[in-house]
Amino acid sequence: MNYILNIDTAVETASICIAKNGESIALRTNPYQKDHAAWLQTTIKDLMSETGLHLAQLQAVAVSAGPGSYTGLRVGMATAKGLCYALQLPLILVNTLQMMAVAALQEPTNLLCPLIDARRLEVFTAVYDKQLNEVMASKNLILNESSFIELLQKNTITFFGNGSIKLQSILQHPNAVFKNIEATAIHLGFLSFQHYQTRQFSDIAYSEPYYGKEFYSPEPKKKL
Repeated sequence: MNYILNIDTAVETASICIAKNGESIALRTNPYQKDHAAWLQTTIKDLMSETGLHLAQLQAVAVSAGPGSYTGLRVGMATAKGLCYALQLPLILVNTLQMMAVAALQEPTNLLCPLIDARRLEVFTAVYDKQLNEVMASKNLILNESSFIELLQKNTITFFGNGSIKLQSILQHPNAVFKNIEATAIHLGFLSFQHYQTRQFSDIAYSEPYYGKEFYSPEPKKKL
């Protein structure tokens, strides 16, 4: 049996899942974004106790690597790296947008478009087909009424995620479908098992989150 610990702290609701051969056997979620750091460690301990497993029985640790919340990504990545280093386990990184697309695979549209709010009219987004191939690569995008028009001319697209609310207010097209779809670490587990089978592991020392854009901190004003 292949047990993988899956960690997602990229968006507002954090989640942790233990999956056996890609199927969830235990899941916990936390909707309070500011509490993710304090919540994560104790919840992992609780999940292991709940399932009767020991950390030594894990085959890998997977984490949603972004894009998403800067602080959340750092918290999830640091935890995953620490566990992998201590337990000598492989580290698996999964794009957060692809994880979200897994949650929408049952939608009847041709394409799937997760959107993560990045403030103002900006979002992190990508477009996937039903085989989870990238039709549009992950990027940060400033939304306008022409966004996705070329793809919508020939495809039906399901838009979802907390950034889709912004798009829905400015985009009207008969091929655009807007849904409230929640992705959790269960969907991360689906992808991490595939990565494990094909040995798509990441370097523990040098792996970093994918922020989608540079973290910006304004320079302090110079004193006169």
